Amino acid sequence: MSDNDINWKFANDAVVESEVIARARQHALELGVTPIAPAVGAQACVIAAATAAAKIIEIGTGVGVSGLWLLRGAPDAELTSIDTEIDHQQAARQFFTEGGYMPAKTRLIGGRALDVLPRMNENAYDIVFIDADAANVIEYVEHGLRLARPGGTVLVPHALWQGKVGNPANRDDVATAFRTLITEISGSGAVVSALSTVGDGLLQITKLTA
Repeated sequence: MSDNDINWKFANDAVVESEVIARARQHALELGVTPIAPAVGAQACVIAAATAAAKIIEIGTGVGVSGLWLLRGAPDAELTSIDTEIDHQQAARQFFTEGGYMPAKTRLIGGRALDVLPRMNENAYDIVFIDADAANVIEYVEHGLRLARPGGTVLVPHALWQGKVGNPANRDDVATAFRTLITEISGSGAVVSALSTVGDGLLQITKLTA
């Protein structure tokens, strides 16, 4: 195991998840849903806290692992979460309730994100968290940057896509989409961005202007 692999494992294993997040993670794995890595959740939690987020929108509910991490950092925030899997959202609702987050603060919308997002308010969210079908990641980020307020942050987990993005010889469609996104975002003057290697990667994009 290389030093980088050892450091990656240490960073992930060092995270202590709450009991409800751990149970949500286990349930996700039982359903075949891939939750964000604990270290990615911890980073999202820190960003939510540092932003003092009041409004968060999430593309891809799963069973609530990422939502729980975000709300842990910003417990008074309103979370809107979009997913096509209603059964998964019902499980997420239960975990949110068990975590102490009331239904009035956790709005779950069933449907295709690409149908729902155009109806959401521009410049309205402190954090936009994108963890849905990776093939559409560029389009989701375009929507996310429209929805984020100036100073708000778009978070994209799985940005290294199973270790494939860093190898330019890999022409996998999803890896290529992430590679294109990272390159274009890094050259934009409208945002500042950083790519973390924790978990499967976390792309962080903070919007500078409306």
